[in-house]
Amino acid sequence: MTVAQSSAPARAGVVHIRHRHTSHFVVVGNHLAQHPNLSLVARGLAVYVQSLPDGVTIGIKDLTRRFKEGAVIIAAALRELEEAGYLERERVRTDRGRVVTVTRWHECPQPAIGHAVEPRLAPVPEPAQAPAPDRAPEPPLPPLDQPAADILAALRRLDARLTLPSKDVRRLAPAVRAWLDRDIGPRQIVRTLTTDLPVGRIPWPARLLNYRLTNWLPPRLPTTPLEPQPEVPPRPHPLQNCNGCERAFRSPTPGLCRDCREADGAHVAA
Repeated sequence: MTVAQSSAPARAGVVHIRHRHTSHFVVVGNHLAQHPNLSLVARGLAVYVQSLPDGVTIGIKDLTRRFKEGAVIIAAALRELEEAGYLERERVRTDRGRVVTVTRWHECPQPAIGHAVEPRLAPVPEPAQAPAPDRAPEPPLPPLDQPAADILAALRRLDARLTLPSKDVRRLAPAVRAWLDRDIGPRQIVRTLTTDLPVGRIPWPARLLNYRLTNWLPPRLPTTPLEPQPEVPPRPHPLQNCNGCERAFRSPTPGLCRDCREADGAHVAA
């Protein structure tokens, strides 16, 4: 092992190599650097905090993102600095009612700080909740229309998906009665309600039937009779060629013209 030789007098302990800083430095008092009760983590954290400009947040989450130490170690170091009088944390409420933590750093320790007791915040009155509006009572069911109700109740025989509870049958019966009053028979009503149904499950059959009964209702028959249509004149017989003289004449069937028929009749009579 080679021992370095130096002309300077050898002595045990640290030797300071002095350097005069003119920028980018921080002044730390010996009361902090040589504090008898602070841990090394607390002293290092204090130097870091003292080097920061105003406005930088130094919460536990901010410091754990900056250093390798975990949240438990950093939280313990902050408590040490708070007990020693360097750190002061106070929870206050802003004008808008938000609770924030105001942090103050004392370059010279303040013995009076000690364990700062967080002020008890006045409870924020909860906004009065408007009472829930009362549900409107359900309208009473119409009186039972048995012929109309029978048409609705029988729909499940043609399609089980159109099975209706008794309450829905009572509610839809007046719509069926409107069809019956317009001279539309039960077969036509059933055909309208069961034709071209959607494929698959029908979750709300009453809504489907109500839509068809309401929107597909035919108009009433007119009370005034229709005006008689003018008679169409009969169409003339087609033209035929006479089998005797080849002259054209009108006749429903081919044959002889009138002159040839008369001549033929005279010849037979003679």
